[in-house]
Amino acid sequence: MPIRRTVLAVLATTLVSAVALLGSPAQAQPRATVGDADLAYRWAPIHYQDTSSAYYTADYLAPVNYDGDWKTLNNWDDLDANTAHLTGTVYYSIVETSTDWYLTYAFFHPRDWKDYPLNIFSHENDIEGQVEVVHQDGSTYGALRAVVTLAHDNFYSYVAPGSPYTDGRENIDGDLILQTYDGAQHPTSFQEDRGHGAYAWDGGGFPGGDGIVYYPSRSAGTVPTGGNDRNASYQLVDIFSGDGLWSRRNNAETYHSWGTLAGDNGQDNAAHAPWAWDDTNDGSDLQAGTIATDPAYLISQYFADTAPLSLTYTRNTYRQ
Repeated sequence: MPIRRTVLAVLATTLVSAVALLGSPAQAQPRATVGDADLAYRWAPIHYQDTSSAYYTADYLAPVNYDGDWKTLNNWDDLDANTAHLTGTVYYSIVETSTDWYLTYAFFHPRDWKDYPLNIFSHENDIEGQVEVVHQDGSTYGALRAVVTLAHDNFYSYVAPGSPYTDGRENIDGDLILQTYDGAQHPTSFQEDRGHGAYAWDGGGFPGGDGIVYYPSRSAGTVPTGGNDRNASYQLVDIFSGDGLWSRRNNAETYHSWGTLAGDNGQDNAAHAPWAWDDTNDGSDLQAGTIATDPAYLISQYFADTAPLSLTYTRNTYRQ
């Protein structure tokens, strides 16, 4: 009898634990150990850059200091003399909570030239891009949930295959298309020619038939062979590292004001770093820069059915 009572007690305890587990809300999984460079590469987009035959090189991705200095007031004028230095480059940053990683990818061009050759509404320097939310599901690299992109002071939201996210404050604009590269599924992104608005790629061809496909690289990027290069690559540069975009945030050589690059061709000072990206009509609580500096809150508002989603950061260099 004592043995039987012991067995029954163990079974009862096991049953109660199982019921409690099934009835409890979903919890965040343990954080996988992975370095930022590896995480950024894993989820780096395959990037479709449309180009204009009127001026291919103005649509090439580039580092902000492509001309050998951080003086953003000369980036427009230095373009033609430095085309060999237009190495594919994408800037990234990572912040995280106990439930999710938020990866920002920023695409830089020395010129926004949407009304060429008049250039009245164009401007020197151009940074547009996207933030990705990756849920920490216990696997090494997590699971991609959604992407929000920036195009001309408007944000566009997309969900990944299998994501539980639904419409929130903003309607979902579409589904992400993933492509296999280097043994893993990567999101795809698209930028217009001239004005460089950033969206998710819709699976179609390039308008006009010419464009560049950039693939992420673990090392250096490449300069496209022309305006119709379908196998270019880009290097990933951490926004927070070294003498870079974030460390220079108060440097007048690079910035005119907080998060605004200095520029004096076309519209003055019209390009913005991620911590100043803004959708001008998504609510007063979502101030300029929230997409990068407080992405958990933005995602919680843009989408519904995001649980579990913590709003408390375990690290966020933008807020230090």
